[in-house]
Amino acid sequence: MRFAFRLRAFCPVPALPPSLYWLALLTIVGFARPHAVPAQSPVSKVWVPDLGDGRYKNPVLYADYSDPDAIRVGDDFYLTSSSFNAVPGLQILHSKDLVNWSLIGAVFNEQPPLARYAVPQHGNGVWAPALRYHNKEFYIYYPDPDLGIFVTKAKNPAGPWSAPVCIKEAKGWIDPCPLWDADGRAYLVHGFAGSRAGIKTILAVSPMAPDGLRLIGPDALVFDGHQGHPTLEGPKFYKRNGYYYIFAPAGGVPTGWQLVLRAKNVYGPYEERIVMDQGKTTVNGPHQGAWVDTDAGEDWFLHFQDQYAYGRVVHLQPMQWKNDWPVIGEDPDGDGKGQPVLAYRKPKIKGKSQPLATPPTSDEFSANQLGLQWQWHANPQDYWAFLNGPQGYLRLYAMPLAEGYKNLWQQPNLLLQKLPAETFTVTTKLRFDSRLEGEKVGLVMMGLDYAYLSLTNQGGKLQLSQSTCKDADKGSAETTMPAVPLSVAQAQQPIYLRVAVKAGALCQFSYSFDGQTFQPLGQEFKAREGKWIGAKVGLFCTRPGKFNDSGNADIDWFRIE
Repeated sequence: MRFAFRLRAFCPVPALPPSLYWLALLTIVGFARPHAVPAQSPVSKVWVPDLGDGRYKNPVLYADYSDPDAIRVGDDFYLTSSSFNAVPGLQILHSKDLVNWSLIGAVFNEQPPLARYAVPQHGNGVWAPALRYHNKEFYIYYPDPDLGIFVTKAKNPAGPWSAPVCIKEAKGWIDPCPLWDADGRAYLVHGFAGSRAGIKTILAVSPMAPDGLRLIGPDALVFDGHQGHPTLEGPKFYKRNGYYYIFAPAGGVPTGWQLVLRAKNVYGPYEERIVMDQGKTTVNGPHQGAWVDTDAGEDWFLHFQDQYAYGRVVHLQPMQWKNDWPVIGEDPDGDGKGQPVLAYRKPKIKGKSQPLATPPTSDEFSANQLGLQWQWHANPQDYWAFLNGPQGYLRLYAMPLAEGYKNLWQQPNLLLQKLPAETFTVTTKLRFDSRLEGEKVGLVMMGLDYAYLSLTNQGGKLQLSQSTCKDADKGSAETTMPAVPLSVAQAQQPIYLRVAVKAGALCQFSYSFDGQTFQPLGQEFKAREGKWIGAKVGLFCTRPGKFNDSGNADIDWFRIE
């Protein structure tokens, strides 16, 4: 039977003893294939923050780039963010003006330790990273809350990046950020995850070797936020005018505020001030991010806002200094505590302005590598998917369902990307060449609750159906609506699957045989966030049992409009 999508069978990786995780980390993962820097992607059809009149609107990144950190090197800005269990991990973005951003690469194609992340590890993996430039090299420090603090380096931020090195084995150390002082000494500030360490809301500083590759002394407590600043985390370390500054969010992801600490000594005592909160705006929990300056001498702050199913989207705020304290956003009452702007003039930069740019969304699958927007649910096997650039399609092979399968929450071969705006439509054109009973290809909206529209081989015939799953993380079973059988002629031609998303993350699936007239199928579904991430949209191809061959789906294109 000919349909158009192929996904690959998943072969579980045998568990490794802990002592071998680090060998796998150092010998395989760190030398991930470099990401080629793509040509400028087409501008998004659903969200462009540059208003074209010298102003911009927030968010500047309407996608789940959570816990962002950013730096300027010369006249270039670079940004990275938490990637948790998704790979390629630690995606890197580039901009010339802090408004127009392009996706240029990622740190690794497989997350270490390889065996641990061969199966989905929801909410684990890469938490809040720090991006820095020192001695003509780019550094990223990131925490794995169950394993410790890691560092990776690169000469070119687009890659390749070095094998991540663990500089501190620890359970519960999170959100590291380095500081190289003018006297040659180096330090690392970090927080603690209550879920692992049993303590939280405190920040500590450790002395670090000048090369940034090891800690060289005991940890020192520098601030306890229990009196007024609960869930203190995500610190970023800076020095200005003789003060050491720690920018840190507090108050919780959806409702918190931006705290800044300052001291004349790196170990304190630190003064404290709230420099931005929601104020009278609709931007909830504006916090956790990066202070950057421009080559024209202006100061700006990038931070996230939790939009639940849409993820933690990134805003850009003007920033100014008053009496050696930052004021972020606009401060209408002059009390030193700002509130977010929804639109503002663009940052002043030297040189020519940057053309419109947005991270990629659509993919015609006409190249020999996937678009940089795509991420797998777990470390991939090479045979899950193949690109055939000259013929312009992505082939997905039907992989066996995970051992003890209950729902897609357990399935590693999900090919997904972040939601790109509040309202948008995803359409994909595919053929399905199924060889085995129960093989399935689907367009999925994935999260703690999920739904998908799929083609399934039942009794040697293809049928269309919508399935949903509530509380997938708890092992709940899917519910499938009555199926629509395809005729022999329909099964042999391409089919178009679509999901339309409207405000409130309400999703309606539909299908078409001509790409013009779409027939809704199933009930409206409300997308829900995943574990510490927003919902994601993408593709999967599975089969219920193990066999020495597999059907496949050929994806002609995947478009977001």
